[in-house]
Amino acid sequence: MQQPVVRVGEWRVTPSINQISRQGRQLTLEPRLIDLLVYFASHPDEVLSRDEIIDNIWMRNIVTSHVVTQSISELRKWLKDGDEQSPEYITTVPKRGYKLTAPVVWMTEESADSGPSTLIASPETTPAGQINTLPEPETASAPSFRQARKKVDRRNRVASFWTWLLFLLSLGALIALVIMSLINSHPPVTKTRLLLNPRDIDVRFERGISCNKWSSQQSYAIGLGNLITSSLNTYSTFMVHDKTNYNVTEPSSSGKTLTIKFVNQRHYRAQQCFMSVLLVDNADSSVMLDKRYFITDNTLLSVQEDLLHSLSAVLTQPWPPRMQAQLAQFRNSQSLSLAQYYQADQLIMEGDVVSLNKASELLNVVAKDAPDFINALLEKVLVDVLRHSQQQFNEPQLTALNNELSKIAQLPGIEESATWYQIQTINGLSKGDIDNAYRNINKSIELEMSWLNYVLLGKIYEMKGDNRLAADAYITAFNLRPGENTLYWIENGVFQTSIKKAAPYLKTFLAQE
Repeated sequence: MQQPVVRVGEWRVTPSINQISRQGRQLTLEPRLIDLLVYFASHPDEVLSRDEIIDNIWMRNIVTSHVVTQSISELRKWLKDGDEQSPEYITTVPKRGYKLTAPVVWMTEESADSGPSTLIASPETTPAGQINTLPEPETASAPSFRQARKKVDRRNRVASFWTWLLFLLSLGALIALVIMSLINSHPPVTKTRLLLNPRDIDVRFERGISCNKWSSQQSYAIGLGNLITSSLNTYSTFMVHDKTNYNVTEPSSSGKTLTIKFVNQRHYRAQQCFMSVLLVDNADSSVMLDKRYFITDNTLLSVQEDLLHSLSAVLTQPWPPRMQAQLAQFRNSQSLSLAQYYQADQLIMEGDVVSLNKASELLNVVAKDAPDFINALLEKVLVDVLRHSQQQFNEPQLTALNNELSKIAQLPGIEESATWYQIQTINGLSKGDIDNAYRNINKSIELEMSWLNYVLLGKIYEMKGDNRLAADAYITAFNLRPGENTLYWIENGVFQTSIKKAAPYLKTFLAQE
């Protein structure tokens, strides 16, 4: 039986091979994204709620609304295919859900190959208001998404029967082996294999055991890890976990590991450290990227650009124009200013009052030495807003902060900066303006998928009294950047939070480590 094929706007969608294509270009999507697109195509011009999407795509598996948001965001990126001028295929209907706005035409794979004469189209309305329906060929019928699901369910039940049968046979064999091992006094050796996700990447940092001066470059290496994490999570289909301050060595399900460490080659003196960057595919232990950089004050920027370019190549993940524009903001900054920026960035991650005060002082120096370094200017204001939320400023300090806010509000392209909306979110939380804070954090999440955004989202849900959604946000933040720093932010950022009350699962997970 021929599989249904659907044309959505300019794209031809072939679910049997998880592909979308147009004008000779073919893209392979994850099965859940194909299912999501086909479900939208089965309900053209209908507003679909998140619950309805979860019911029909995830079959009520335990997923949060943020998973739906992220999946739709990924699907939108694939349909745009790097063309920022392309119209939105899926629009958001506030407080109701999502709607597919592109025209939909159904067909079978056979009819799609033979030509447009056998298309199965939706009814069209004539100018006189009458409905014209194209004749349906005998060999094709309009596909039903739910019927397809039922067929899959039947196949799954058959497969489940054979799975259980094989399981019982295996269990019997295992019992026999245990009995034999007891008789022979040779205990069986069992091995477990971890199911790896090829689209997940762990970023790890290892200290320079063989180097004497690695600590002075630690903040730069950790800053690179944070930049790589937020960039890939925002602009690619990979899910990256920044474990640069996470020392737990439990088995990971990530398919790839990017390790940044400082090493010393024997024919160099001990104080000459090289930064090694190694990307390994955990499925077969193959090395995808192996580079070493000699770090000096003059090479910081060139190393950063080369590393991001190399990752883009080995992951076959071209950077979109918006990310390239953001990375271009680093090019005009002085190399020393970039080092100070990453030192301040690490202090911000620590989150305590003393660290934030030091970060503010460092960023103040950067702002004076490199006034064209927009990211540093925004970070400076973010730090000061955080400091004000923890310890109320006096009148001169508050005046200076308001001047900073007014200054950056005039910067060109400020509406494309996630940091700007983070600043507005913290401001709103400090003033008790929850609705405004919620609007701003959602804009920030649309621009950047980062641990800080989800910490702030959790704070907003707490103030709304919705601890369940707050827990979802906190766990997402910890998943993106696990470690003591993120935990400190969850407990103390903006206002104090009881992990035991707001996110008991996270407390239980940490207690088991």
